[in-house]
Amino acid sequence: MPFPTIPGVGGVDMTTARAGFYKHERDDLVVFRFARGTSCAGVFTRHKVGSAPVDWCRRQLDSAGGGQDVRALVVNAGCANAFTGKAGADAARRTASEVAKRFGCRQRDVMLASTGVIGVLLDDRKIASKLGEIEHKLDGDTPAPEQWAAAGRGIMTTDTFPKGSFAECKVDGYTVRIAGIAKGSGMIAPDMATMLAFIVTDADIHPTVLRALLGLHVRTTFNSVTVDGDTSTNDTCLLFATGASGAPRIGRVGDRRLKEFSAALDKVMLDLAHQLVRDGEGASKFVRITVEGAASPASARKLAKSIADSPLVKTAIAGEDANWGRIVMAVGKTEEPVDRDHLAIRFGPHQAAVDGAVSPTYDEAKMSAYMKRDEIDIAVDVGMGRASATVWTCDLTKGYVEINGDYRS
Repeated sequence: MPFPTIPGVGGVDMTTARAGFYKHERDDLVVFRFARGTSCAGVFTRHKVGSAPVDWCRRQLDSAGGGQDVRALVVNAGCANAFTGKAGADAARRTASEVAKRFGCRQRDVMLASTGVIGVLLDDRKIASKLGEIEHKLDGDTPAPEQWAAAGRGIMTTDTFPKGSFAECKVDGYTVRIAGIAKGSGMIAPDMATMLAFIVTDADIHPTVLRALLGLHVRTTFNSVTVDGDTSTNDTCLLFATGASGAPRIGRVGDRRLKEFSAALDKVMLDLAHQLVRDGEGASKFVRITVEGAASPASARKLAKSIADSPLVKTAIAGEDANWGRIVMAVGKTEEPVDRDHLAIRFGPHQAAVDGAVSPTYDEAKMSAYMKRDEIDIAVDVGMGRASATVWTCDLTKGYVEINGDYRS
């Protein structure tokens, strides 16, 4: 997918450098510099073996006054700094310390994120050695669209294209901007955020309000996508508000002036989440799974994710086979409430099953033709209530096996 043209967002600059975490020639270090007073909120992986940068960010944002004056974000690709013990934590702290000295702020005001191979200790000297170059480039005149595009490329690992999104809205009559980048192609089943996502707005919003907005929209965006059912140790989503737009400060979650902003933020987050699925490792199909008629929203979500995560369902889609029996399997194994005799399944406009049996209008030729599309819609009604949920996924191809079989070698 083409990277969008993202205009400048007041109060933030970013640049990239090659720190050498990859053997081949590419930028693998991204640094954001924020205006004084920038607010920040984050959501992180629920993985029980979280990474050092995740631990660092969570600790700073959860502390008293955390997220009220964040000045920098440092992201490296090529080394996850996860499962690296105290040495990894020390490397993260030293990185924050070195950046803080350069930017004239506290260590706690520096956010960190890493992505890459698990179990490899971060060589923070590689980052420190590039900070002079980074400062010089941040003080340059690189146009904002080029900054965003370079940052999107700099955080990639197995991604095949950089992912970005942009929106504008009004807050109390003032135009505010929201821009974001994300990376992720495999190990995507976050149930918190995504592999890495960084969103910046020039609205003026208190960290507590940012945290509430992020939590609200994560559920139906980054938490509703899956590529392979695996959760990363490093999943991080950070939202920054610089306040540079001139719009009045929003300090209360229930403020009505947030309505349009909330909708625009959701749009950016959902766009980025969809791009993660479209770039699923080896993927050839973009698939929307909708479960209707569930007993509760939580039940609908669990059913939809069971279908979306099923290797048998995903390989059938890769083979362009409308094997609705595999949908039935994925629904039944959840142990969620399901009325077998009212179960209905659709592939796009075509009914595969109704009232717990093959549809009398089932047409194999039409179904096969539909399955050749690049985008597939699967809808399941479980006949238990009125709740629904949607999850986005992709197919599972031989390419996925090849990419992950060769990942470290």
